[in-house]
Amino acid sequence: MAVIFFAGCTPDDRNRLIPGDYSEQPGDPSDDPSDPPGPSDPPGPPDTPVSYSWQDGIDYIFDPDALSEFHLEVPLEEWNKLLGYYDADPNTEEYVSCDVTYIKGTETTVIPNSGVRLKGNTSRRRPENGSGGHKTPGTSWNHCHFGLNFPKFVKDDAHTLCSTKKLYLKWFKDDSAYAREVFCFDFMRRCGIWTAVNSWYVRLYVKVTGDASETYYGVYQVQESIDKPYLAGRADKGFLSDEGNLWKCRYGAGLNNADESLFGIDDSSTATPPYELKTNTKSGKAAAYAQLKDFIAKVSGKTGDSFYQWIQQVTDVDFLLKTYAANVVVGMWDDYWCNNNNYYLYFTTTDTYDYKFFFIPYDYDNTLGTSLMMDSGRQDPLHWGNDSYPLIAKILSYPDFKAKYVAYLKEMVASDSPFHYNAATARIRAWHSIISPYVSNNTGQDMTIADAPASWGNHGEYRLLTDGANNFFRVKTATIEAL
Repeated sequence: MAVIFFAGCTPDDRNRLIPGDYSEQPGDPSDDPSDPPGPSDPPGPPDTPVSYSWQDGIDYIFDPDALSEFHLEVPLEEWNKLLGYYDADPNTEEYVSCDVTYIKGTETTVIPNSGVRLKGNTSRRRPENGSGGHKTPGTSWNHCHFGLNFPKFVKDDAHTLCSTKKLYLKWFKDDSAYAREVFCFDFMRRCGIWTAVNSWYVRLYVKVTGDASETYYGVYQVQESIDKPYLAGRADKGFLSDEGNLWKCRYGAGLNNADESLFGIDDSSTATPPYELKTNTKSGKAAAYAQLKDFIAKVSGKTGDSFYQWIQQVTDVDFLLKTYAANVVVGMWDDYWCNNNNYYLYFTTTDTYDYKFFFIPYDYDNTLGTSLMMDSGRQDPLHWGNDSYPLIAKILSYPDFKAKYVAYLKEMVASDSPFHYNAATARIRAWHSIISPYVSNNTGQDMTIADAPASWGNHGEYRLLTDGANNFFRVKTATIEAL
């Protein structure tokens, strides 16, 4: 019998729980594991374990030895609200109430009256086809992204999952390999990039109250939210505190235009400004705007020794170069340098001039050979993007910074690195062995694991697990080794 906890967790045996047998769950595939297709490979270099303990609860939720479950039960009235919000505006950020049950091994945690909403940008979808209210029986379900906010409606310490307040549940849109974003964040953490979020696999079930059974949504990615708890959990790593200014940066955030019309705040509206302030949104808004405006003006305006000295005062240039080298290694083209998109900035204070800033990597599903705008395997890492987005290009114009960047690139594809073909493919195959029995699902979408990039990409030839001239890990390594 499972042990049931209400909005909490036990401190014992948190790191080595094995998934239980839930074969009677509706829509659950067979529990008999099978190896994914693909050629066998010789053993790679030893796989260094990753630390998953940035904050209380993170090591419990993002446990690489467990395949946990989220069960969301949404009252019919609340589900219809969710559908109605989407129909009124697909970019809605409105939450509805649901009961969350989290199962890990023999342990069950129940968090009643939690908040759930739809998430995503171009990947956002209605969770069931049609219009109007919930259609049952015969619902036509869609994979979509969900955001969980446990204390959204009941603001107490009990409404958390092991002290974690928010989580992101992502379907593997355009990633039939079920691996790209999980790999990228895992790779970054293995490289010591502590700003990378935690990410792992879960199984997701959704039930609208009154339906005959749950709907099994399949294997999802659970991802850490970039918010104040994320900042607080890394205070001892370099953020110092969670009191500074955190900005989510979308398309148009090129750090080359300080016009405040590009700025906005997180106010639960459907606006999507290029720079969206996520902390200090009330009394601290004016100071945050002044700080970002001055920062952008200096990034775009300073040159020569003035920029060289200033950039070292306001950031750890070495760590920034390491982060960006990892970004380029995994082939992230929809990023700051190429497409002025998909990153966060954190300023450690609210002072206009006295702070350290950190570049936080974000949204890595279109990587490892899935690309547009470039050949992400063969593109010159020294000319990765558009130099009109000045931050990285300016830094690399200084020989000592360029040398550090190149050194990081080569270190990250060395024969003993986690990106090396043998180590990378062994890790992905191991993940596939865990999730493959559970990929088939009640939506009828994304039902199998396949080694191919997104169909809309410009280089459909890339593969991850098949050796040869089009293997992304080998192509990328050769490109960097030629520098």
